[in-house]
Amino acid sequence: MRISCIQMDMQLGQPDLNFAHVRELILQAVADEHPDTVVLPETWNTGFFPKEDLASLCDRDGERVRKEIGALAADCSVNIVAGSVANERGGKIYNTCLVFDRSGDCVASYDKTHLFTPMGEDRNFAKGDHLCRFRLDGIPCGVIICYDVRFPELIRSMSVPGMDLMFMVSQWPDVRTAHLRTLTAARAIENQMFVACCNSCGTAGETRYGGNSSILDPWGACLASAGAQEEILTADCDFSVVDGIRNSINVFADRRPELYNCN
Repeated sequence: MRISCIQMDMQLGQPDLNFAHVRELILQAVADEHPDTVVLPETWNTGFFPKEDLASLCDRDGERVRKEIGALAADCSVNIVAGSVANERGGKIYNTCLVFDRSGDCVASYDKTHLFTPMGEDRNFAKGDHLCRFRLDGIPCGVIICYDVRFPELIRSMSVPGMDLMFMVSQWPDVRTAHLRTLTAARAIENQMFVACCNSCGTAGETRYGGNSSILDPWGACLASAGAQEEILTADCDFSVVDGIRNSINVFADRRPELYNCN
């Protein structure tokens, strides 16, 4: 699978501008990189995140994302992991990721489960209540959103049933870029899977986001990485190596779940 991550600089509180820009970037990625799958960053419709009038800026149950990004997936015959958007549903606001296959069908929906309390995300968004696994081009995949990566029990719960590729969409601040690199590599290594991390860049309010998106193989080796500015990074992931890695160091067979208690 050829994956293109769109490391986007979005405008805080300007969904119309951001939708236009993300369309431009998706079309650029498809034309220049010829990917099988395009990945977007976290809350790209609003930025992370306007605290005033947030509800008025939200998508409505993903309607606009489904209409515009789903249509692009079908028109371009490409899978799109549509990052996440600020999304109003049932009177609550969620940080929601939608995933589209090559036909433009929505094959997965995920509401961020771990909300970033230091920036007040928990006071403005509702928590999700389910994990998210799906298939793209036959590959077992999963998706997490930003802060989720700090909870290894979440990702192990997704990987034990079978997950060869994890997408992480984020707005990770520049000041903690070292954590981003370390945590994504650790999740790839310990779960013996590919990781495609699509981060944002630029400044929203007083926070500067760090870029440094990456695509990692199951050994934690970096197949492609970005700098601090807006760019599209692409790598080819060869899933034929996964079984060999898991057979050589079979951490899944050697687990002792009867000893683990994370409650």
